Amino acid sequence: MEDAKADKYLLIQLLETPMPFGKYQGKMIIDLPEAYLLWFQRKGFPNGEIGKLLQLALEIEISGSTELVKSLRNA
Repeated sequence: MEDAKADKYLLIQLLETPMPFGKYQGKMIIDLPEAYLLWFQRKGFPNGEIGKLLQLALEIEISGSTELVKSLRNA
């Protein structure tokens, strides 16, 4: 059950956390373009929660589930 709470927390964070720096500063992490996320994958994700969120956003993008996650905004 704890894993489900952690997953829910991360999804909410993807929807509500703005990118704190860089070209897309202020844009919600879930809304970042795939090319930008792939750039981070090549260069190395930042440490901490932002890095984890960027990596998760890329995994969601690659799986084709971005629109599904974005639909949770209105839920």
